Amino acid sequence: MKLARLGPVGQERPVLVTDDAHYDLSGLTPDLDGDFFASGGVERVRAALESGVLPRLADAYAGGDPAAVAAANRVGSPIARPGSVICIGMNYAAHAAESGSEPPTSPILFLKTPNTVGGPDDDVAIPRLSRKTDWEVELGVVIGERALYLDSPADSLRHVAGFVVGNDLSEREFQLELSGGQWSKGKCAPGFTPTGPWLVTPDEVDYTNLRLRSWVNGEPRQDSTTADLIFGVDYLVWYLSQFLALEPGDLIMTGTPEGVALSGRFPYLRAGDVCEIEIEGLGRQRQVFVDA
Repeated sequence: MKLARLGPVGQERPVLVTDDAHYDLSGLTPDLDGDFFASGGVERVRAALESGVLPRLADAYAGGDPAAVAAANRVGSPIARPGSVICIGMNYAAHAAESGSEPPTSPILFLKTPNTVGGPDDDVAIPRLSRKTDWEVELGVVIGERALYLDSPADSLRHVAGFVVGNDLSEREFQLELSGGQWSKGKCAPGFTPTGPWLVTPDEVDYTNLRLRSWVNGEPRQDSTTADLIFGVDYLVWYLSQFLALEPGDLIMTGTPEGVALSGRFPYLRAGDVCEIEIEGLGRQRQVFVDA
């Protein structure tokens, strides 16, 4: 299944996306948040779809204000504000190399603030003092069931609600030159984690071998596959659970492949630039970058 949220910022409506319709989920849940995932929300949606009781989104707006329909066409992040955004660095060997580092022997962990999460097509403001804003297409993992001290990676998937496209935007000067020893200064500007357009449940995607791509102003940048991850999804969920509790609705960003501006092969983003990213089966994003 594909789950999404449509509507103005702060007023998103939860929906189910199929090949031929959008179904309104607001009768089942007020939002796609941690409470929804923790309470078996995905299975409730599946059961409601099979029983034929979900209203089509067009029916919900029948006879309504056309402006309301237009506003609902904005795509928000498919998860409401997560409790945690947990990121893995240097998780593709070629990206580690272009960053001037050896591949890690254990996962590198850093955090982003929840207010970095935005819609997949929202404009992104380049931070006021930025000179090195960079793009990073990544596979995102949304937690569906609390995970703490899992016994093995084989236990991981039952704690996963689904997968999303994410852009782990980074300001490299803040991250690496002004860091003070860790990366968060370069990771936490508002809107620096565009997410979506959909959350896709694990039964519909082979998360071990998905093609990831990015473009800037229509020119190709990244092109790789999740088969090249150093630490795969199952391992990461298990590994992280040894150090922290993963809660329903949390977002794990699994790392980016080579082809970013940090490599020195491409210019950093400037106001007016357009970044597009895509993961097969999970959808496509498009951000226009603007001055703060």
